[in-house]
Formats: sequence, C-alpha cells, structure tokens
Amino acid sequence: MLDVILLLISLGVILLGAEGFTNGVEWLGKKLKLTEGAVGSILAAVGTALPETMIPIVAIVFGGAGHAGEEIGIGAILGAPFMLSTLAFFITGVAVMAYRHRRPNFPKMNLDTKTMGRDLSFFLMVYTLAVLTSFLGAHMWKQIIAIALVIAYVTYAYLTVTSGHTMEEGEELNPLYLARKAAEPSTLVIIVQVILALGLIVGGARLFVSGVEELAQIMGIPPFVLSLVIAPIATELPEKFNSVIWVGRGKDTLALGNITGAMVFQSSVIPAVGITMTSWNLTQGALISAVLAIVSAGLVFLQISRKKYLTPYTLMGGGVFYGVFIILVFGGFVR
Repeated sequence: MLDVILLLISLGVILLGAEGFTNGVEWLGKKLKLTEGAVGSILAAVGTALPETMIPIVAIVFGGAGHAGEEIGIGAILGAPFMLSTLAFFITGVAVMAYRHRRPNFPKMNLDTKTMGRDLSFFLMVYTLAVLTSFLGAHMWKQIIAIALVIAYVTYAYLTVTSGHTMEEGEELNPLYLARKAAEPSTLVIIVQVILALGLIVGGARLFVSGVEELAQIMGIPPFVLSLVIAPIATELPEKFNSVIWVGRGKDTLALGNITGAMVFQSSVIPAVGITMTSWNLTQGALISAVLAIVSAGLVFLQISRKKYLTPYTLMGGGVFYGVFIILVFGGFVR
C-alpha cells in the first residue's frame, strides 16, 4: 500500500513539473525566437529525456557482474524509443480524441507536417542504422557508425532550429507561473522556472522508478522486463504528460514534437554511447522491440508524407504494437 501511495504522489509531482516545464519552455522559445519545432523537438524533448538517458549509462558503467549491466543498459536504450513510438503515440492519440469537441478540424490534427515528417524520417534512418550495427562483426566499424549517429543528430538539430515559424508569431501564451503579473517576464525568471520544473520531473520520475522496481521485485518480474518495459514507462512519463497538456491547448506540433524529438535523440546519441561502451550485441527481445518501434513510427510517417495530415487513429495504432510486445513478453516468447 505504501508503494502504491508513493506511485500516486510521484505521478502528481511529475504532472506538476510537466505543467511548469511546458509553460516555461514556451516562454523560453518565444524569448529566444526559436521555431515551434525547435521548442518541442529540441528544448522540450532533450530536457525531459534526461531521466531515461541516465539509466542505461549507469547500468553499463556500474552494472553487476558479467553481462548483466550491459544487457540492462542495452534494454533501456532500446526501450525508450519503443515506448515513445508505441505507448506515447497511443496516449497522445487518446488525448486528441478526448479533446475532439474543441477541435473544429477533427480528426485532422493541428500539425506542422513538414517538421513532423523530418523528425520521423531522421528517427527511422538513425534507429534502423543503430539496430543494424549489432550485426557488424568488427567493433571498429561499430565505432564509425556511432560517430555517424552523433553527426546525424547534430544535422537534425540544425535543420530543426533553422526552419519553421517562430513562437512569437501570433502566439498567445499563458502567464509565466513565477511571474503571473508580468506581460514580458525576464529570461532569468523563465530559466529558473524551467530548471525548477525539470527538477520536479526528474525527482518524480526517480520516485516512480523506485516504486515500480519495488513492486516488480515483489511480483517476481525479471530484470530484462524491468529494463525494457517497466523502467521506460516510468521515465517516459514527462513526455507523455507534456504532450497531453499541449494537446489540450491545441498545440499539436509541440505535443508530438516533444515525443518525436525525444525519439531522434534517444535513437542516435544514446545508442552511440551504448555502441561505444558495450559489445552492442542485441538479444531477440531487443530486436523485436526495435522492429515494432520502426513499424509503428513508419505508419505515422506514411500518413504524414502521403496525406499531408495526421489523425489520432494512426497514433492510437501504436498501442497495438505495444500490446503485441507485452503479450510476447508475458507469454514467454521473449526472454
């Protein structure tokens, strides 16, 4: 019962932090005259990706004897993009459905399809490359791929920051929470709010992970399932909360960019670290999760590129791929 209470408290802390973070990062984007894509896909995505970024690094560096730490680290690396491209897509789609009465163009989302198309094309490219790298024999070639993945992310970040319309163009923002009476809050106050909110998010995520780990041990759930399924659910909560908040405000580019931007970061920079620090030999379960993630993201990319719009029904399809993997895990097909 205490673990359940802690989980509920941690969810409240994450939600509070997410609300403050989305509010602060919007103002920061407006102050810095960044594009909407840069705010959602770079600032928000990388900021909220910090909790799950540390899990594989800590597991690899400080893991247990033998290959246990390495396996948990690789599972966490691949688990993050899997959760984002399946469960996070599903939750965002459900949020759009829940707010459909506020949307005159429903079921079409208020989306910058060019920005989203770029995010997803980069994700499909770098994530597929990272997965295929596991089949290379010589570690030297794997190192070259790791460098290429980092270069790809830098290229993506540059293209995202330099294209699209800025936040200041016709953008009405809610007052900054730390300066509600200020029409134009100072940059310092905005940054303070973003840092404080990020601290709440990280702290809440850590509380949630601790509670989930405790329950997993009580229920006898194996470490692989914990690293590939349970831990990413907890650590991806900030992206999910942020996206639901932005969907409620009709800011779908920010909502989805928060997820797709994190997907690009988690499938390029973080795998590059894993490739460098491990043998990068993927298990059957890791490969299955990667294939499901690629197919789920590919279907969303297909609708955006062909139809030039996106509907919540396609996003909700990600829940099917997540469900398939869970069935395979608990059915004993994935060990």
